[in-house]
Amino acid sequence: MLFFRALLSFLLLPGIVAFVVPALLTPTTAQSRHLLGLAPFVAGVGLLMWCVREFYVAGKGTLAPWDPPRHLVVSGPYRFSRNPMYVGVALILIGWALAFSARGLWVYALIVIVAFHLRVVLAEEPWQARTFGAEWERYRARVPRWLF
Repeated sequence: MLFFRALLSFLLLPGIVAFVVPALLTPTTAQSRHLLGLAPFVAGVGLLMWCVREFYVAGKGTLAPWDPPRHLVVSGPYRFSRNPMYVGVALILIGWALAFSARGLWVYALIVIVAFHLRVVLAEEPWQARTFGAEWERYRARVPRWLF
């Protein structure tokens, strides 16, 4: 059952944000002009999948706010960033924007990245502090929010 909840949350959240909306924003006549976009896109997909696996295996939950991990996830890419899933989605969006050189994709990527930051600061971090207490505080003290 957890597997299906994890799959559903993946399809509904990063699936829509990182794949469906950018596909809809890409002009129908657009052709990928820049292979440079492939690098961040592939890196982002790999990072996103790794994060989903960590939430499922180590956290015993999903990436969905309505079905969060039961344990604080500090393994895998979470050793380097407290929010690598958002970093992965941002890389995917940057890959789309680079590949198709579409202004709308760049604007969308910027809006999503700002929204991620606000969500993390205003909602997720306070929730994690309340839920995981001292374990969260130790983790927060040693791992950066993003990559820097």
